Amino acid sequence: MNHEVHERNEKILYKNECYAVQGAIFDVYREMGCGFLEGVYQECLEKELKNRNIAFVSQQELKLKNQVTT
Repeated sequence: MNHEVHERNEKILYKNECYAVQGAIFDVYREMGCGFLEGVYQECLEKELKNRNIAFVSQQELKLKNQVTT
């Protein structure tokens, strides 16, 4: 499927919130550039999200469970 057509037909939930988070991510990348380890970007993004009053949970634990098949 053509990516541009797919995006036009898709409705985004929480569009304004997604836009705000993407803006924070792009600003961090613009400021820091490339070449750092993931932890550096994570810390910078946490600070940027706090500055923008965007609620987030850092390093949220995911609980996975095995699915038993018979």
